[in-house]
Amino acid sequence: MTPANDLLNSSHLYAVIAEVLDEHIRIGRLPPGLVLLEKPIAEVFQTSRAPVRRALAELESRQLIQRFDGRGFLVGPPAQSVRPIRTPFKALNLSLGAQADAALQTRTSWERIYAEVERSVASCLVFGQYRIVEAELAEHYRVSRTVARDVLSRLQERGLVRKNQSSHWVAGPLTAKDIRELYELRTALEPVALRGAMQQTPRATLQALRARCTGRDPSQWTAEMIDRIESDLHESLLLATTNDRLAENLRHVQLPLVETERFLRSLGLPMDPRIVDEHRIIYELLLHDAVDAAAAALIEHLHAESRRSLIHLKTAAVFSDPPPLASYLARRVDD
Repeated sequence: MTPANDLLNSSHLYAVIAEVLDEHIRIGRLPPGLVLLEKPIAEVFQTSRAPVRRALAELESRQLIQRFDGRGFLVGPPAQSVRPIRTPFKALNLSLGAQADAALQTRTSWERIYAEVERSVASCLVFGQYRIVEAELAEHYRVSRTVARDVLSRLQERGLVRKNQSSHWVAGPLTAKDIRELYELRTALEPVALRGAMQQTPRATLQALRARCTGRDPSQWTAEMIDRIESDLHESLLLATTNDRLAENLRHVQLPLVETERFLRSLGLPMDPRIVDEHRIIYELLLHDAVDAAAAALIEHLHAESRRSLIHLKTAAVFSDPPPLASYLARRVDD
């Protein structure tokens, strides 16, 4: 565990969340069998779901929680058979502790909204070019224009937005060339991340991940289930690599593609059931300690994902009126 006096110095919000949950599990405040879901936890910690997802992955690596066949995680080590307890997370009235509370409260204003803005911007890219209206962004989140500008400046550093000749903030479009180049980067980075993640991934975790990819008729897979399976591999597992810099760079490479696919699936675009088999094969190879073969299968999966993304890009082009997006995103025709 991270010492309490190190929490204030932690640059990772997920580490703060993980330590609070870790302590409450160890003292029995979070009992064995309690169902842990990302959204309720994010609401308690007043953050987005991304750091919560990584915190849960960290607790799983410590074997304090196990994946739940239903949804989310159960408190208790993988080998322990427990009965699910569905208690509203807010009703537990967790004590964050002075150190953790200070670490959460001292986050600057831009950090509180950054992840949500990042996802919203990433989701719009496939539909063309958008202008991000700074004043409306500030009003939407009830923050100052300075805070909104800080968020946009950080999005600019990550290549998601830029300023045009009129000094307006713009994002997109995500082109076929962009998709090919991003997937080329992913095929270079993700196998390396996979090898790093395997150094600290319990066998029981891999078995649970494989189990989520089996036992269903292809027609029964929903968009939410596919999202969860994709997140299991590309976010929870790969981003748990021991190389933090690799994980950070990989997340930014993944972001436009992952959020675009997630958003398009939510609109009802047809899903390729082969996605599930591609994930299952990777887990089966890992369970047989065939890491090199699993890395090769991961590359093949990413090649298939690239082809699917290019098809989805063509499909998105037929939207004369794109689906509703955040109020601060205004569609543009030219730069």
